[in-house]
Amino acid sequence: MTSPDDFPMPAKDELPGTLKRSPKKAQETWSKTHDAAVESYGEGERAHRTAFSSLKHSFEKVGDHWEPKDHNGPSDPQAARGGQAARDQPRETFGGVDVVGHTRDELYERAADLGVRGRSRMTKTELARAIARKQD
Repeated sequence: MTSPDDFPMPAKDELPGTLKRSPKKAQETWSKTHDAAVESYGEGERAHRTAFSSLKHSFEKVGDHWEPKDHNGPSDPQAARGGQAARDQPRETFGGVDVVGHTRDELYERAADLGVRGRSRMTKTELARAIARKQD
């Protein structure tokens, strides 16, 4: 008979640095989803994408870590799609910035705090891209 210890869960070894600096709930969300995806799809990019998609429904990347969102739901067009459609025609993910859940004004304020130049002329998606670049 086998026990759970016979098959160590891969997520413990693969937890991204941004998640190591994040709340325990974010780590658990990513790890549990990643491990279930590895069982379904095998190790690799698909398991990581699935885990991040799940994470982004409840958390948003802020700086070098993930913080709980004020509301649950997809944070970008890619996370909203899922399944075969998402794999066949990937959309922009905005580096974990919750572009769906924030207004342009909210993203503008974050961009201002990060010192993004040219932000007053940027659209909502351009602000999200600029924030994502500053956070990397």
